[in-house]
Amino acid sequence: MKLLFDQNLSPRLPVLLVNVYPGSAHVRELSLRDASDAEIWKYAKENGFAIVSKDSDFQQKSLLSGQPPKFIWLRVGNCASGLIAELLRQYAAIIVKFGESREESHLMVP
Repeated sequence: MKLLFDQNLSPRLPVLLVNVYPGSAHVRELSLRDASDAEIWKYAKENGFAIVSKDSDFQQKSLLSGQPPKFIWLRVGNCASGLIAELLRQYAAIIVKFGESREESHLMVP
């Protein structure tokens, strides 16, 4: 499952998680640093990414529009990128299963 990390997350996450989520990217890498949520949503949908963010706005969009793309909402406060990477590793099996689901559009972690 390819993850697209939102601006509010570390751009190091795709590198930290390459062995778990190959093909993942950060919005900065894709020239989407200043893009609107709608532009990020469109890019993710067109390119097979699931969006990962701390921003609840994507959850609203997910509820209204459904999927694709899928949305993973990280419900964590400010913390080091290493802790977020570890959390995403711990939830890898759940995230992969979520990615395969035809019904679910968003996942809250933890």
